[in-house]
Amino acid sequence: MGTIAGIFNSRKEAERAFSELQTEAGFRNEDIVLLAPGSSAKDLDAVPTDEGEQPGMGSAIGGVVGGAVGLAAGSVVASIVLPGVGTILAIGLGAGAFGIGGAVAGAVTGGALENQLSTGLPKDELFFYEDALRQGRTVLIARSQDDDVIEKGRAVIERNGAESVDAARDKWWIGIRDAEEAQYDAPDGDFHRNESRYRTGFETALHPDCRGKAYEAAVPKLRELQPDICDDETFRRGYERGRAYYAERERPLAKTQTP
Repeated sequence: MGTIAGIFNSRKEAERAFSELQTEAGFRNEDIVLLAPGSSAKDLDAVPTDEGEQPGMGSAIGGVVGGAVGLAAGSVVASIVLPGVGTILAIGLGAGAFGIGGAVAGAVTGGALENQLSTGLPKDELFFYEDALRQGRTVLIARSQDDDVIEKGRAVIERNGAESVDAARDKWWIGIRDAEEAQYDAPDGDFHRNESRYRTGFETALHPDCRGKAYEAAVPKLRELQPDICDDETFRRGYERGRAYYAERERPLAKTQTP
């Protein structure tokens, strides 16, 4: 099973790619899902519905977080709370195929979504898709067992303006790099020489299996993920900074969700 994913600044471009993945690349409807920030009435009303449905039906049937409903041609919209991100919409037949069909499977949690999306998507990329959603961007994910379909799909999402996760990852690091260099307090003080190991430690702290864990508690997993450098002091410094960074990013969301 191959998987492709693209990050879009424009939801309109993502929706166009969503359609072209089916009509031009040959993806099955059930193997595509579009993730977009928000769950407002406006967002839900924008979801296509059957002609027989009344205006505003999206709001009526999608208003409960964790709920999922069938829409036009059996498509699904689910409103989901993703930890560290907030509320997102999962739209399309793929919402059911990716395990997001809350009406069938019960309430959807961020952990359940995370587990589903990690099938075919490297877990170390998940934070960067979450970060894109946090910034108001749209994520499109599709999968197929046909290599030719996968290649055609890549061409479709690139043509429609998708950014790759590698590009998103590099932009993210550039955005925080100066601050990390300024606070780097290792004895040798040479951030440039140690940056690669430091960044690896930082990003490893964002891995779903390490989030929120102190370095000592994460060591068994770190030995699996980064066996060659997990004992390095620079890696550890980066890990601890990444852990603090993730905790700080979650704090504002936790406040807004406090009853």
